[in-house]
Amino acid sequence: MGTMGRTYKDVIGLTGPLLPAVSFLGRLPTATIQFGSVLLVARTSGSLAAAGLTGGALAIGQVSCGPLVGRLADRHGQRTVVLVFSLANAVAIAALVAGALAGLPTPLVALLGAAAGATVPLIGPLARARLVALARRSGAPDDVVGTALSFESTLDEISFVLGPALVGLAAVLSHPANALGAAALLVALCGSGFALHPTAGATRPDAVATPPTAPPAPHPRRYMPRSVHPLRGALALQGAMFGACQAGITALTERLGQADQAGLVYAAMGVMSAVAGLSMAAVPARIALTVRWRAATVAAFVLSLPLLWTHSLGGLYAVVTVLGVAYAPHLITVFGLTERAVPPARLAEAMAFATSAIVGGQALAVAVTGRLAETYGPTAAFVAASVVAALACVIALTARPASYSGPTTDAPLHARVPGRQPITPDRAEARTEP
Repeated sequence: MGTMGRTYKDVIGLTGPLLPAVSFLGRLPTATIQFGSVLLVARTSGSLAAAGLTGGALAIGQVSCGPLVGRLADRHGQRTVVLVFSLANAVAIAALVAGALAGLPTPLVALLGAAAGATVPLIGPLARARLVALARRSGAPDDVVGTALSFESTLDEISFVLGPALVGLAAVLSHPANALGAAALLVALCGSGFALHPTAGATRPDAVATPPTAPPAPHPRRYMPRSVHPLRGALALQGAMFGACQAGITALTERLGQADQAGLVYAAMGVMSAVAGLSMAAVPARIALTVRWRAATVAAFVLSLPLLWTHSLGGLYAVVTVLGVAYAPHLITVFGLTERAVPPARLAEAMAFATSAIVGGQALAVAVTGRLAETYGPTAAFVAASVVAALACVIALTARPASYSGPTTDAPLHARVPGRQPITPDRAEARTEP
């Protein structure tokens, strides 16, 4: 078994094989409800405007309440928070389906969509936080933590490729309501399974703040460093690039008379991104995260440029698939930098905020670039994607993310949190704010 295989084996050894399966199935509904709600309302109301309003309300609900879910999980542990939100989300999705099928007025259906978004249990980011907490508490080296983030990002990529595909298939074979009904059942069962898994104990506030092998830290500092803001901005821009590419792909396939190919093109990009994400475990540890971050943003910008001259379906498949190489490495690296930058006691909140930044950027970009593509053609959306990629590149080249310096105690940081590197004079402490 190669080094990469052994590292992934170490990651699975932290949780056992059941948790990754449950967390994957539990996050799959999140990937289906956005697209599914649009298809459902479009089918039941006959109005694309109503469908777009419902989908937008759902995204706003998720973006607004996502950080709150993370903060509650940090303060009270994941078990209770995920259990409550999973069951609430199942009820909200079922209510959205019932409201759409009953023909309720658009404002009420949009309100139900917002409730479905606001109650998303955010299993993806919380699974990241849980796996990192388990790795740190076990004293795992940084390469195992990095592989854990790679693994979780790959699960996200697969879910966000598979989810819309399943919804689209259900819409063709039967009705979008069936897909959303299955999503409600899945989040209730697998979300509860994720909440009740024994590893949830690793995210209790007392467990996160002080590892078992460490002396107690009586007054841990829990301020969020300012260096995390550029990271969130970078993720919002990546989400915007997702959205712009989605609008451009949809517009180009429609222009070519192959509208049904849009989902497959996007899936090809997602599959390549997932493969690249899994391969990140093979990157030597001596290559710093900041170097990886800058390389990924430069690659995303450069690889997006051929989209401006793509006018055929075959060319679109080729360019978009290659572009997928840059996506997961960027996500994984920025999540890794975020994990190092924030206090351990606020890790779930930070991961939830990062995910909300991606969702918010994508939703806004789809709305804006969709209109651009309708008016000026698919190239306009692709230009927007390249501009956004250039902005993300500028952030990566100019930002100086710093590692969290930890609670002020006499013990060195690496003695208190296994796996975290001690702060050396050349790694300046970030200024903090509440």
